Amino acid sequence: MIQSKPYPETPDGRYFVAKDRLWRKTDPRLDEAERKDAVSALMKARRAVRFAKTDAEERTARDAVQAAKERLGERGPVWWDDGAEDETGRAPWNSSYAEWWEGIR
Repeated sequence: MIQSKPYPETPDGRYFVAKDRLWRKTDPRLDEAERKDAVSALMKARRAVRFAKTDAEERTARDAVQAAKERLGERGPVWWDDGAEDETGRAPWNSSYAEWWEGIR
């Protein structure tokens, strides 16, 4: 079995780092059934984007990707409640995680 490359995760578990950007992780409060259902919807929507034949089909598929990502907590309102801002897409060295990032580099 091929082992996937592990991605660094922030100490608070909110993000992982890929391609030098912070990406929000799935809401850990989701129960396993809901998480699996949302992941299944996400994969179906991504396939629909790939096979869309018209602009309207592509738009519908991309909207379904967005909805699935929001269900997972990876987009939309943040899933934590301590008031910390969303830093998705930022370079870790230009974020509140800069000290942590420097320490693992």
